[in-house]
Formats: sequence, C-alpha cells, structure tokens
Amino acid sequence: MTDKTDSRDPLLAAVAAGVRTIELGQPHFTGMPCSPNHPGFRMTLIRRHGDMERADGGSAANEIIVTGGHVGTHIDALSHVSHKGKLHGGIDAAEAQQGGAFRAHGAENLPGLLRRAVLLDVAAVHGVPTLPAGYGVTAGDLDKAAERAGAEPGEGDVALIRTGWARNFDDAAAYMGKETGVPGATVDAARWLAERRIVATGADTTAYEQIPAGAGHAVLPVHRVLLVESGIFIMEHLNLEAIAAEGVHEFVFVLAPLRIVGGTGSPVRPLAAVSA
Repeated sequence: MTDKTDSRDPLLAAVAAGVRTIELGQPHFTGMPCSPNHPGFRMTLIRRHGDMERADGGSAANEIIVTGGHVGTHIDALSHVSHKGKLHGGIDAAEAQQGGAFRAHGAENLPGLLRRAVLLDVAAVHGVPTLPAGYGVTAGDLDKAAERAGAEPGEGDVALIRTGWARNFDDAAAYMGKETGVPGATVDAARWLAERRIVATGADTTAYEQIPAGAGHAVLPVHRVLLVESGIFIMEHLNLEAIAAEGVHEFVFVLAPLRIVGGTGSPVRPLAAVSA
C-alpha cells in the first residue's frame, strides 16, 4: 500500500491528528425561551412505536416540528432587517419580499462557515459570571476582551461575545429579561466589529442588542449596523459557557445553516473544533 501521508491535505492531516468539538448552541425544546417577536418552538410525536407495526415486527416513530426561523440558536440572513425600506446593498425590501419569500438575501444564501473564531469574554473582563441585566457592551469592552484573549478578530473571522447570560437559559422569564433588561452589544461595539470586516458574530442572548429594563425589542440599532450597513451575519442564543470554562479563546468555528429558500434566518448547531 502506498503511503500517502506526505501528500495528505493539511486539513485532513489536522483532523487525523485529533480534533474534538465543543457545543456552542442551546438545545431546542417545547417551551424554550423565545423572543416575543417570533413564534415559539413546538415538537411532538405524530407517530409512536406500536401505532403501526410492519409485517416483520419493525416499527418507526417520527415527529412534527413547528418553529420560527429565529427561535433558539440561529443565524440571521441579511433579509431579516431593513432600514428605511432598504436591505443590505440598497435592495428595496418591499419589492424583494413580494410573493411571501425573499428574492434577495434569502436564507438559502447563508454561507456554511469553517472559519477562525475569537471568543470575546466580556463577563470575564469584568470578573463576573454574568454581566448585569441591561448592561451595554462597549467597544472598550471588546478591546479589553481581545487583549485578555491574546487574539483579535480580523477580516473573514467570526467574533463571539460572551455575557454569561446563557446561565439563565433554564429560567425563561429571567433569560428574556422583560422587566430587568438583557446585556448586549451597543452601536459602538457593532462598529468595532464592522471595522474588522468579520463575516459573522454571535452572542449568548435572545437579541444581539443591549436591552434596557422594560424597553423590550423596541429598536434594533446593532442589527442595522451589522446586517444592513455591513452585511455581517448575526447569531443569537449561543451557549458559550463550556468553551469559556475551558479557557479557549481562539478556535475553528463550524456552522451549517439550513438552506431555507426566501427565508430570513435558520436554526443552527454551531461547534468549536479544537485539538483533542
């Protein structure tokens, strides 16, 4: 047998050397926290084992799933937000959405991602497990988080902001923060990211925004800066606790969105690939 070790693709060689994955998303389940702007996730079995048994004794079960495209861990397509009637690139939103599906910037255009990623652990910068409710993550916070990580996101990279808010995921009321607010990026933080020409960014909250107490999702200025002005994809409802606990700040990010034609977003399962 010919030894092909020397001619092996470097990526294959890296995998062969040993790679493990760290989950970066939340599980989907009926009753999970959900933004009031979106229909919630529902799953139920529509066929159970024994409902129908084949001649050979075999049986199968299956389910029906009903969900919005922005429920649970997901990625926003560029059709998700417009500003003054325009999508990214100046595309007319009203015209693009005629017929009940987007003819431009639909979710089928979301890229699969195999990119360098940097974890910007803002909660750790402040020495707390979770940032205060309603806290606004600033450009200064991201500078300090990058310095702490010893790595800064650059062109084509993925930047993930940890607030620690995923710790509240099992308590839907606390996680949604209707009364208390939710920590998140401010406009100057969004511009810090846009200046670095990243391809995508994500956070461990329901909305990639600073949500002050009682304000709800009244305005989405960070979505405007990232999606509309900069063409940067947004991921929400991440869970960055495991990777932060391992002290990993720079890693390979893996993501495969569903190709939902004409949609505005897709559920995803993000993974960090690190050396075994």
